[in-house]
Amino acid sequence: MDKLLSSFEIEIPKGIYLKDPKSSKLGKKIIEQSIILIENIGFENFTFKKLGNLIQSNESSIYRYFESKHKLLVYLTSWYWSWIEYQLVLETYSISDSKTKLKKAIEIVTRTTKNDSKYSHINEVLLNKIVINENSKSYLTKNVDSENENGFFMSYKRVVQRFSEIILEYDSTYSYNLSLASTIIEGGLHQTFLKNHFISITNCNKNNTPTIFFTDLILNTLNYEN
Repeated sequence: MDKLLSSFEIEIPKGIYLKDPKSSKLGKKIIEQSIILIENIGFENFTFKKLGNLIQSNESSIYRYFESKHKLLVYLTSWYWSWIEYQLVLETYSISDSKTKLKKAIEIVTRTTKNDSKYSHINEVLLNKIVINENSKSYLTKNVDSENENGFFMSYKRVVQRFSEIILEYDSTYSYNLSLASTIIEGGLHQTFLKNHFISITNCNKNNTPTIFFTDLILNTLNYEN
């Protein structure tokens, strides 16, 4: 387990960035402070000029790493989903009981995020808030098909795929495992957003979490085969 933890590295498709941010102190600072700034003012109001002022660097230096703020957002969301995939693998690989594994997987993709000390330049709590509010903006664009062909969303798609496989372990007869997996993952973000902003149209709250809701939903949808 310790060996696995120490050797794991999150890899982002090269086409998303011009220069790998984790290759330099400035690059890591760009990622660290962009997370703070986007969470604070929102992606719509975020600009490289504002980020440059925050990190006391020229705007042009940021463009050496990312050609646009859209690519930066894709980088951040890709990093997040790779991190979620890592947790999904790490926390379920030794679970043999399919029901226990499924419940753990639901928890991982819908739970409240905690900081991971392994990545000092990434505040996972703030990044989770960004994903809740901004994730769809990374792919709801005219260029989504070409970006998808270039592998920009592979980490997100791998999370869906892994989750869908865990669903099938629990109920091998279910024909919509991918649809259910993607619905739960997106629904976890959406219900958290509603819980935070539109409380009149969700039953989720501090005590009745999205994890509880989706666990109930899935277990009442699927047939236990084991």
